[in-house]
Amino acid sequence: MKKINLFIISFLITSCSITPNFEKYSMIEPDNFSKLNKNRTHILINLDEQTLLLKTRNKEKIFPISSSAYGIGNIKNSFKTPLGAHVISEKIGNRVPKGAIFKGRIWTNEIAKIVEEPIDIPEDVITSRILWLDGLEENRNRGGIVDSKSRYIYIHGTAEEGLIGKPASLGCIRMLNDDVIEIFKKVRVGTQVLIFTNKEPYKTL
Repeated sequence: MKKINLFIISFLITSCSITPNFEKYSMIEPDNFSKLNKNRTHILINLDEQTLLLKTRNKEKIFPISSSAYGIGNIKNSFKTPLGAHVISEKIGNRVPKGAIFKGRIWTNEIAKIVEEPIDIPEDVITSRILWLDGLEENRNRGGIVDSKSRYIYIHGTAEEGLIGKPASLGCIRMLNDDVIEIFKKVRVGTQVLIFTNKEPYKTL
């Protein structure tokens, strides 16, 4: 019995530590990304349309977003939004109030004043919820100076709701606070996210 239990434990540990096949995500098209995630909740972010499509098993819903004001790119300190396949690596902010301000992913106990006019306020405030993205494409958004997680690429709420619908962020994907709270409830750590553009070919540097 002990040998059987040890075998089961060893199998489970091995199964859980299998390295993902990153090759299948390389420069993947949105339709193929959805096929890979068939019957699983996943997210498609279209930078041309400034939209986020949440696809669950039976439903689809589109939300407006705001990507980087500096354009598309993957280099550290470029303040640009990276392309490609990602995964939600951490969910931060469960149950904090709407408009809660985060610094270093910790709630400051402050609530942001939400600006509904299209005004760029001095500080890039992260509010309500954080979905921290990790890249799935080696040398494109994973590893070295292009690593999305070490670049702190999030999906998050913003105080600048009046700028949602056009590029205005410093690299992250901004959402309306009510929308990011809704999304937060419907995804989990491990949910896959594709950030893409309809313009081909494109450069990510």
